[in-house]
Amino acid sequence: MTARLIRALALMAMVWAALAAHPTPAQAADAIEVRSAQLDPSPDGWMLAADFAISLPQRLEEAVNRGVMLYFVVEFDVIRPRWYWFDESVTAASQAYRLSYHALTRQYRLNLSGFAQTFPTLAEALVAMSRVRGWRVLEPDQVRVGTTYDVQVRMRLDTAQLPKPFQVTALTNREWTLSSEWKRFRFSPETPKNAP
Repeated sequence: MTARLIRALALMAMVWAALAAHPTPAQAADAIEVRSAQLDPSPDGWMLAADFAISLPQRLEEAVNRGVMLYFVVEFDVIRPRWYWFDESVTAASQAYRLSYHALTRQYRLNLSGFAQTFPTLAEALVAMSRVRGWRVLEPDQVRVGTTYDVQVRMRLDTAQLPKPFQVTALTNREWTLSSEWKRFRFSPETPKNAP
């Protein structure tokens, strides 16, 4: 074996040992939960309406208050089940939220696709991030009326966007690996409102 491979294996062994030494806190396991999710018809397709319950572990709150930006991603998938072949992926979409704190103004800032809002408290910023509305996830021609699809939605902390030292922390500390379970539901589209 090469020296580089031996070092990589040693690093992996240390990471696994650290994970075993720090069991997952119950708080981190339930830090994000999908409360509800549905697709609402519109003239341009279907919009996702989802509600999440978000509770940051103390270490993440401290990180935000010290100027670390946190990125959260809402992921959405639509799959068409097929009994005769592999399921077909109809679409996959995601949108990212950037949460930060500005010490000079003492305000929390939530950014989504270039649109930013400010909040006086972290709790208010999390409430705003927990309500997804008006996100067009399906075009009219992507699904067929009368066909049933499997839909899944989740939210997670994107640890790849963290500064490098925090990415290492995320590998060894489960409080930094926030993710909800996938919320799955069936969707049978009807003709969108005002469609010809």
